[in-house]
Amino acid sequence: MKHLLKFLSGIAILLAGCAQQDNSVKFEQMDTVRVVDNLVIDDNSVPIFPKKAALTTDTARHFSIELPKRCTVDWDNQSVVSVVPEEKIEMVRLDLGDPLPELNVSDYDFQKLTVSQALNKLLDGTNIDVVEQEQMFEKISGSIASGNLSDAVNLMTKLGRVYYSYDADSNELRLFNKTKWLIKMPKDESIIMALLDAMHGADMRNLLVNWQDKTLVFEGNYQTEREVSKIISDLSSKKYVMAWDMDVYRVYPRTDNPIVWMNLLPAFGEKNVKMSIPGVVGRALVVGPEINTKTLQEFLAQQSNVVLISQGRFVVPNGWQSRFDIGQCGKEERLETDLIVGASAQYGDYGGMDKIDAKVVLRTSNGELSSFNIPSSIGDNYVIIGIPTHSFVTTPETLISPFAELVVFMSPRIISIVDPANIPAQPQLVGDALRDFLKN
Repeated sequence: MKHLLKFLSGIAILLAGCAQQDNSVKFEQMDTVRVVDNLVIDDNSVPIFPKKAALTTDTARHFSIELPKRCTVDWDNQSVVSVVPEEKIEMVRLDLGDPLPELNVSDYDFQKLTVSQALNKLLDGTNIDVVEQEQMFEKISGSIASGNLSDAVNLMTKLGRVYYSYDADSNELRLFNKTKWLIKMPKDESIIMALLDAMHGADMRNLLVNWQDKTLVFEGNYQTEREVSKIISDLSSKKYVMAWDMDVYRVYPRTDNPIVWMNLLPAFGEKNVKMSIPGVVGRALVVGPEINTKTLQEFLAQQSNVVLISQGRFVVPNGWQSRFDIGQCGKEERLETDLIVGASAQYGDYGGMDKIDAKVVLRTSNGELSSFNIPSSIGDNYVIIGIPTHSFVTTPETLISPFAELVVFMSPRIISIVDPANIPAQPQLVGDALRDFLKN
């Protein structure tokens, strides 16, 4: 019995000691550990990213000085007709090189030779070498009775649709298929936009614009030179340029039913919906000034949720074509980013009436989606409806309602180009001043 008491007493002392040790030991709370691709990830881990190719980042690629000028519309201060002074637009070729030597040419004939061959034949016996920077295959024929070397070289290069540059230090006459040009633009930003948009409409890219000194540099071949020269000539000779202000919406119906567009008639009155023009997809409505961005959004809000996905403006010389890239002025990356609105228009006589005769085309990288021929009066607006959002879905399934649609609101404007001496006292024409101006 005595041994049993000692044993129990020993156990009690041992347990008491363990209890004291338990009170003195502090256990640390373990952090949650995640394992990703056999790597242990915790709060102290350094992030590991896959290596990316050397490409321009998206934010740098989307940077543009032009966007703030192009992607904002002041709907509260819009004038359907405005006046700007006429200014000279000049195109100057860069990298001309040194002047050619003062040599005379007489009785020179060339038949079915390339430009390089004809020049080599002409310069035989001189110390000038002809160097082709690129291969040129076009054959030229002609004769020169008399003239200087510069005139002869200009003639032959124009016949062959190539450019030349002379380096006096190396005595080399270099031939190119492309060259650089500088355009000295007018000061008015609307006319600058018209020039840029006409060049964009002609699918010219990589235009280097200096907005401070109002110059533009581009590179092109002989055909590019002719197209740009024609744009400048037309812009300089036109009395008007056309401008469009635009809002682009995605509309989500609140129910499992499409937007009831017929409700537009009782909402605004039939006199405010002047024309309905069907396209392959969608429909263009010509509406009066009572239907504007504010009233249109109020009408749509009764049946749907309306999201502004893009806004902006573009300008084009009277009779030329231009384009507005939805994604360029998009509020964020959306399905419709690929959409382009192209437009061409002329203002003038339309069957005895002064009208804006416009063609509006909707297209994506997959081709034309729809187009509309729209004759309208000054002050009218366009509303393009019925373009399904599913037209831009590329996956077999989507969470977007089949009744969601794209709505494009376009407001055309006329910018009149006049002699600076004839600028009216009120450049923004409204009311009686507008009516008097259009009569003249």
